[in-house]
Amino acid sequence: MAVLIPEGLVILTFDDGVKSQLTFAAPLLKDRGFNATFYITEGLNFLHDKTRYLTWEEVHKLHDLGFEIGNHTQHHKSVANQSPNELLSDIHHIDHQCERHGIPLPTTFCYPGYTNTPEAITVLKQRGFHFARRGTVPEYPYDREGGRGPAYDPQQHDPLLIPTTGASGPHWNFDDFLWSLDQAQNGCAAVLTFHGVPDLDHPWVHTEPDFFERCVNHLTDNNHTVIALRDLTQYIDQES
Repeated sequence: MAVLIPEGLVILTFDDGVKSQLTFAAPLLKDRGFNATFYITEGLNFLHDKTRYLTWEEVHKLHDLGFEIGNHTQHHKSVANQSPNELLSDIHHIDHQCERHGIPLPTTFCYPGYTNTPEAITVLKQRGFHFARRGTVPEYPYDREGGRGPAYDPQQHDPLLIPTTGASGPHWNFDDFLWSLDQAQNGCAAVLTFHGVPDLDHPWVHTEPDFFERCVNHLTDNNHTVIALRDLTQYIDQES
């Protein structure tokens, strides 16, 4: 496997299809020329509260803006509590919704609640995902209110088990953000996970808009390359 990850590479991801990702985060990122992945599920309150969650038409708007739409399963259930067939059905549902709304078939996946299992990895391989993002465990303890994790090292990590380097939430501050960026060296990339900006339904993964804008300003001022997870194919030749 050939790897050409530059210093300071940041992979930016957002989970759960929260409305503020389109109304606040996406325009700011687009203005700076940054890319990102938005992981969509129909679980949580996605189908019931369109004041706080995206419609599929709005998901398509994110695609039109150039952002990646990733698969976060239909029901947002832990893969540890699903049979392989149940997981595959949940994945295919989001695939179908993307195709129905003119969005390309997702090539990356995000584990609901960060939980992953060997059986789930087998399903993802069968489905043909290029990459999948997990949380901070086992290298760092799980903190549901945000925390630090390992950088993504393509020489060490399975492409279907890409870790989160920084998970935004009340326990993750600007110093933690800077620490995450510092891990993006020696062939490794920093993977940042956000949810809503703000996230009114889930305060344990909430990000203040002012804090997010401060982070984006720092990425801009320090010339970081900010990509979607799918863009890793530009830096990693998995066939070699």
